[in-house]
Amino acid sequence: MDFLFFIFLSKPLWMWLVFLSIVIALMAFDLGILHKEDHEIGVAESLRLSVFYISIAIAYGGYIWWSWSSGTLVTSDGTNPVAAYFQGYLIEKVLSIDNVFVISLIFGFFAIPRKYQYRALLWGIIGVIVLRGIMIAVGAELIETYKWMTVVFAAFLIFTGLKMLFTHDAEPDISQNKLIGLVSRVFHVTKELHGHKFFVRQPHPTTNKMVLFATPLFVALVVINFADIIFAVDSVPAIFLITQDTFIVYTANIMAILGLRALYFALSALVHRFEYLQYSLAIVLIFIGMKGIYSYFYGKFNPYLSLTITFGIIFAGIFYSLWKTRGQAGDVAEHKTAD
Repeated sequence: MDFLFFIFLSKPLWMWLVFLSIVIALMAFDLGILHKEDHEIGVAESLRLSVFYISIAIAYGGYIWWSWSSGTLVTSDGTNPVAAYFQGYLIEKVLSIDNVFVISLIFGFFAIPRKYQYRALLWGIIGVIVLRGIMIAVGAELIETYKWMTVVFAAFLIFTGLKMLFTHDAEPDISQNKLIGLVSRVFHVTKELHGHKFFVRQPHPTTNKMVLFATPLFVALVVINFADIIFAVDSVPAIFLITQDTFIVYTANIMAILGLRALYFALSALVHRFEYLQYSLAIVLIFIGMKGIYSYFYGKFNPYLSLTITFGIIFAGIFYSLWKTRGQAGDVAEHKTAD
C-alpha cells in the first residue's frame, strides 16, 4: 500500500483518489438514483439539487479547514487552503454563469429536449475532470519551472478584465463551430436523437453493414466540453494567482462545476437577469491580477481580506443586476404563459 503515499502534484496519491471517489460517487448517486429515469427538470428541482451540491462543497471546505488546522494538510506554497478553496470555488462558480448561456445555445442548436439535457451535463463532468486536470497540471508545471509566469497570468487577467469592462462579445454562432464538422468526419452521426444514447448501431447507408453512429446528443456533449475549455482559460489562471497548490486549485474547480450542472436549469431561465454581473466579474479579474503582481514583488496578500473583497464585489454585482432587471421576471413568466 506504499503507492498510496506516492507524492503526485504535491499531495499523496490517496488524497487525489479520495476526492475523485467522492466525485464518482456523487455522479453515480445522481444518475443511478436521483435521475434514473429521464425527465424534464424544473427550476425548483434545479435549485434543490444546487443546494445539495453547494452543501457538499461547503462540507468539503470544512474538511479542508479541519485537515489544515490539525496539521495534516499543508499547501505547497504556504497559502491558507481554506480561504483559497472558497475564493477559487466562488470565482469558478460565477465565471461559469456565461457558460450557462453558451450551453443553452448549444442544446438549442441541436434541439436537445430538456429531459435529456441533465444526463448529458452529468456525463460531461467526466470530460471536465480530465480536461481541467490537464490544464491545471500544465499551469502548475509552468509556474513551478518559471516563477515569472505568475506575472504573465496576472497581466492576462488584467487584460481580460479590462476587455470585459469595455467590450461585449457577440452571441456565438454554433453553426460555425468547426468542432462539429470535425466530429462528423471522425464519426458517423445520426440525424435524429435516440433517447439519451450517445451511440447507436445502425446500417451504413452505402454498405448496409451495422456500424456505430454517434447521436446529436454526443456531438452536443463534445461541443459543451470544448466550450468549458475556453471558459477555463480565465478561471484557471485566476485561481493559480490565489494559490499555486494544485490540489486546492483542482478540487475548487471540480466542486464548482458539479454544482453548476445542477443549477443550470434555474440559471438558464434567469441568465438575462445577470447582465450587469459581467462588470463585477471584470473588476474581480483585475483585482486578482493586481493582487498577483503585488504578491510576486512584495509578498503574500491577506487571504481572508482577498476572499472578502472578492465576495463583496461579486455579490454587489449579483444584487445590482437583480435590482436593475427586477421588472423582467414578470415579462418572462408572461411570455412562457403565452407560449
